[in-house]
Amino acid sequence: MEHHPLLQPVVALLAWSAIMFVWMYATRIPAMVKAGGDLQNRVGGQGSDLDKILPPEVQWKAHNYNHLMEQPTLFYAACFVLVLTDCESPIALYAAWAYVGLRVLHSLVQSLSNRIRYRFGIFLLASIALIVLIGVAVCAVI
Repeated sequence: MEHHPLLQPVVALLAWSAIMFVWMYATRIPAMVKAGGDLQNRVGGQGSDLDKILPPEVQWKAHNYNHLMEQPTLFYAACFVLVLTDCESPIALYAAWAYVGLRVLHSLVQSLSNRIRYRFGIFLLASIALIVLIGVAVCAVI
């Protein structure tokens, strides 16, 4: 069975989000143990509560994972609109792959150095790619 080409960048971003999920917990749980956190008796709270307890380098991964659950929802929606309308626009495919590549790069910058000037530029470029993708989706349904 042949799949729509836009499903590849969708799956790539899903896979990257899973990698960030694993990386987040692989660094966060040992840091919580080291900080003296009682993982078995801790009562609920918010992830941001850990900003006061854990080193920033550990929390950067968690913040990035949260970011991957925000704006990319628009990416997934736009891609699914294009798949459902069977739109095979090369522009959409390039924009989708650009978005995924830039989000991976954004994750690496945020998780490793968290330099705002680099993150912002990468985020801006990714947002432009997303706007192009959404524009193609709008054209596909009107």
